Amino acid sequence: MQRPNILWYCTDQQRFDTIATLGNHYIQTPHLDEFVSTGVAFTHAYCQSPICTPSRASFLTGMYPSALAVNGNGIEQFPPHYENRLIPHVLSQAGYDCGLVGKLHLSSAALGQEKRVNDGYRYFQYSHDHKGPNAFGHDYAEWLRQQGVNPENLMQTPVQASNYRDGAHRQSFGGLREPSDNQDNIPPHLHQTYWCTEKSIEFIQKNRATDQPWFLSVNPFDPHPPFDAPLSYYERYNPSQLPGANFQSTDLLHQQKLVEAGIDFQSKPKSPEQWQDKKVQASYYAMIEQIDTEFGRLIDFLDQTGQRQDTIIIFMSDHGEMLGDHGLMLKGCRFYEGLVRIPLIISYPVQFQKNVITPALVELVDLVPTLYESLGFPIPYYVQGQSLYQVLTGQTTEHRDSTRCEFYGAIDYPDQTLATMYRDRQWKLINYHHKGICELYNLDKDPWEFQDLSTDPNWQEKKWTLMQKSFDSTVSAKSPMAPRIQPY
Repeated sequence: MQRPNILWYCTDQQRFDTIATLGNHYIQTPHLDEFVSTGVAFTHAYCQSPICTPSRASFLTGMYPSALAVNGNGIEQFPPHYENRLIPHVLSQAGYDCGLVGKLHLSSAALGQEKRVNDGYRYFQYSHDHKGPNAFGHDYAEWLRQQGVNPENLMQTPVQASNYRDGAHRQSFGGLREPSDNQDNIPPHLHQTYWCTEKSIEFIQKNRATDQPWFLSVNPFDPHPPFDAPLSYYERYNPSQLPGANFQSTDLLHQQKLVEAGIDFQSKPKSPEQWQDKKVQASYYAMIEQIDTEFGRLIDFLDQTGQRQDTIIIFMSDHGEMLGDHGLMLKGCRFYEGLVRIPLIISYPVQFQKNVITPALVELVDLVPTLYESLGFPIPYYVQGQSLYQVLTGQTTEHRDSTRCEFYGAIDYPDQTLATMYRDRQWKLINYHHKGICELYNLDKDPWEFQDLSTDPNWQEKKWTLMQKSFDSTVSAKSPMAPRIQPY
């Protein structure tokens, strides 16, 4: 019996609350809504780091970032001694034809194309983003040239900044680029998200005539900032009719307290109005709607070619986006729900449940062991995630009692903050290590985390109980030891 194909679609910086059928009544995601009806949607899925590289290294291996020693963006290379733990490497050795379209970001992409290890991808159509200027040797840029378009003229001018702290103060860094009739952003038919679909179809067409199963990672850059949606999508959203950021007046004082404690973040706390939060939200939603269109086009192609029933499909994101919540923008060293909680939908019509929405606690490290079990592979000793197979097949509705997330000096700030998050079914504890400060939230009563209870005398016992559990989970996240072959 031939093993199923695998389509792993990972957006960049998409929050959990951005799919219409899962509760967002302002956004238009008809194809993702339909996709939810064909699979299992996890409403409480958490990334293992709120930064790209450690998150991606983690979910592609099933190991925590700290166990891999891949803790931040900008590293020279993914550790070669762990290349055989990357799921595409494993699958390529097992007879899969593996391809990647779009972003990878297992190492620094600052020079246009990152340094690869033996990652297992035979077909490799690389594009970290759509902004240039390192357009040569960049597959998306080469495709634009084939369309008769000069990518240097089409792509936005990049930020010349030595680090995130410098970039945060530049107008072009992660900001709003509102399109108009006179000056549009990249049009949909030339956009990197559209290109991702075109190259994905090219890969699947090339391989569907063979008996070899395929594994395809599709990684569009959107909705990662800058917020530069094409006009045709942006004009579908009226900023004045959107809800805007989750914000209370006390947020700025709280964030200032964290800043004064020396805790890293790319953005200074500002009011939502100063961030133009509703216009940003409109552009962000428009970018996600374009993703929805292109994801739908890819699913339609699988249907048309008779491959849909034989394909495991994962839709997710690497981490979220603050989007003005609590007066903050972008990503970084915070662990609020908008930043660490992401969409996750898994579909395999011949084996998994359909039209199921579950609040089970899930981590992205759980995806690799899920694939291993679904394919009938033994789960390697080093995998730290827990397979979702029993939830997907309806054997149980429960999964984890808690989730964790970590930030270990992940961006190039001077003080290199170390922080961890522990979240159980009701509570969230955030520790900023060596800073003498933490945060404690009762998510049942305070789902948007406005009231920090860490200094409230009534909750000190609860805080210290969670502190011990958080410490235990951090210690347990160490790199697993290889199986013993002798008693000593």
